[in-house]
Formats: sequence, structure tokens, C-alpha cells
Amino acid sequence: MDNLDMQILNRLLNNCRESDRQIGIELGISGGAVRARIRKMQENKIIEEFLVKVEPPVLGYGVLYFVVSGQNISEILEQASLVGEPYFVVPCVGGITVCGISVKDNMSQKIELAKKLMKDVRVLSIFEAENPGFNANLTKTDLEILEELIKDPRQKIEQVAKNTKMSTKTITRCLEKIHNNDGIQFTLVYNPKKIESFIPHVILTWIEGDLKETLETLNGLFSNSYLQIPFIAKNQIVLFMYSESIFEMDELTQKVRNVKNVKSADLFIPKTISFYTKWIEKAINDFKKSPKLHLSYQTN
Repeated sequence: MDNLDMQILNRLLNNCRESDRQIGIELGISGGAVRARIRKMQENKIIEEFLVKVEPPVLGYGVLYFVVSGQNISEILEQASLVGEPYFVVPCVGGITVCGISVKDNMSQKIELAKKLMKDVRVLSIFEAENPGFNANLTKTDLEILEELIKDPRQKIEQVAKNTKMSTKTITRCLEKIHNNDGIQFTLVYNPKKIESFIPHVILTWIEGDLKETLETLNGLFSNSYLQIPFIAKNQIVLFMYSESIFEMDELTQKVRNVKNVKSADLFIPKTISFYTKWIEKAINDFKKSPKLHLSYQTN
């Protein structure tokens, strides 16, 4: 891996539907060179899969975040699945695992239930995600297209149209709408262990003050170290970054902690990253059976 590979990975993480040619134009190389590097990253298992990442509130679900001491993933998932459907699981260096669970109703009750169910693992933190208010307003057509793209997010518009038996005009219009939804992202899953010469890491910040102002400050200071664009919630900014050494990583974390309005910042170094789509498929299938024409949620 070199800096050019990391820049390609950055663009695919932020939008895996961006064409090889467009990425090449932005980076000053040919589309063929971009395609060859992507293929090599896939062959070396750096890129594990392309993915449509849907934030649960878009489909009417809440999110519980668990931070637990332990890395027995099957045990954690078995207990967490009694509360809701797994959304993502990330075992980190140091024996910590971070996971998200999509939950339909009664969040406060589910938090208490989770604490009781997960008595066999040391729970460091369980909290309900506060989100910025994703307004889905998706139609059954949008969801049918989304369901198709989950199978292969990099499908060409013509292929999606053929598979869904819709016009390319309809696909293009719906894709633009989906792209503009902050709660839906065309991205990928990478293997942190396979990225040589760089250390991917996540800094979870808790903000006390103006979120927009703080994000602008963070972007101005650290955007050159971003592996992908930050994830924003009401009182949190999650920074996805990469460093060339543990010393650079530690220095970045300390600098983030010193930024105005940052109350605290916790460093996580992922070992593996897993996303789950079963809950998405269930939500889409449930809505297909509904007489409603629009799936419209807005959470604050």
C-alpha cells in the first residue's frame, strides 16, 4: 500500500459508485491504473466487499451502541440478538469490541434488557445513538432499487434497470435521491490487518458546544489524515483516520482532544470490521407488505 492506494481507498469508502475514470481524473492517473489498483487491493483482501451502509433510523430503527471487554464475537452476537439485529461489529486492539444493534421500539427498556443479558461479558458502555435526524421519505420503488444495489453496490445503471425491470431514467432519479440521503452510503469493508505501512484508526469524540463549528475546525486541522468523511451525530463526531506510525496516531489523538468544544476523545484501532444486512432486508420486506406508498421517518 502507498499513498495513492490510500487515496483511492478513501474515495471508494466515501462513494464506491464513483467511476474508475472519475477517481483517476481527481488523482491525476488513468482510469485503467485506478482499476488495476482496485483489483490488486481485492486480490490481496484489503478490500473485502463493496457495501450499501444504511443508518438504521432511515428505516425506522433506533441504534444501541455496545462497547464491551472481550472478543468472543459469536457470544456477543448471540446475546445482543435478543435485543435487536446486529448492525456492525468491530473488535479492536486491546480486547475491546464495539458493536451496533438496530432496535425497533422501546429503547430504554432494551438498554436495561441488554445490560442483564450481557452479564457474561464486561460491558463498558451501552448507549442509544443520538442522530442528526435522517429524513428517509423513501418510496417502494426506491427501496426496490436499494434492495438490488445491496447485492452489488457498483452495478451499472443499465444492469440495475434490467434486474429491476425499470427504466434507466427511473434508476438515475432514484439513485440521485439515495445519494443525497445522509443516512445511506455506498462504501466498502476493508481489512485493517492487510493495510501495510499505515494504521487505520477511529477517534470517537464527544462534543460540548457548536457541532458544526467543531466539525469545521476538525476538518481544517485533520482532513489530510481522514480515511473517510467523519460520521456526525448530535453530540458526537466519529473521525476515521490513518497514520504511518503509533506515534503519529497518538499525536493526532492528543491534538483532537485539545480542539475547542471536544469534551473527550477515545481512540480505537480496529482489527476486523463486519457489517450485517439482515435487518435491512427485513425492514424492506416488512414495508413491501405495507399499504403505505412512502416509508417516511424523521428522528431527532
